[in-house]
Amino acid sequence: MGGLRCLDGSYLTVTPVACRDSVGSPYEVTLELHRDGVLYGTVGERCGWLLARLARGVAEARAGHQDQWPDPDDRFPGLPGEDELFAFRYRTRNGVVSGGELRCQLRTIPVWTPGRRGGSGEWRLTRRAFVEAWCGGGVGLRAVLTSAELGIFIDALVAEAEECLGRASPATHPGSP
Repeated sequence: MGGLRCLDGSYLTVTPVACRDSVGSPYEVTLELHRDGVLYGTVGERCGWLLARLARGVAEARAGHQDQWPDPDDRFPGLPGEDELFAFRYRTRNGVVSGGELRCQLRTIPVWTPGRRGGSGEWRLTRRAFVEAWCGGGVGLRAVLTSAELGIFIDALVAEAEECLGRASPATHPGSP
């Protein structure tokens, strides 16, 4: 079960739960969110393939070379200008969004690095993943992660999704890209 320590000190647990077809066979996952052990929301119906794709993307971005982001902790997948890595919501059968949300946006943060022995310092840009969860009542949680921390979190979700589906990967779903 993947989990994150949030900025307010609470702990957000994200657990993949199997979606089952009419004969009871698991075919994809939905995510249950718990805040400090209490149900917080259910989001991301049939999101396993997206999580598997994101896990590969984070690993590739960290392993690759990016001139703008020399530190691997600042490297995330996606194209320039794409700030959202995922947004999972709960949708009712008639398509109304309610009951929770889990999203991840990238943000660039300037950090001041002081100079040595009274010399002038410099600004250094870092990138971080802001993972935010919202319950149906509108209360939000936020965790700020490096790409390494995001990779560990997503890898744990994918591993648990694989286990609850009883196969090699949620990306093997016939409808996944």
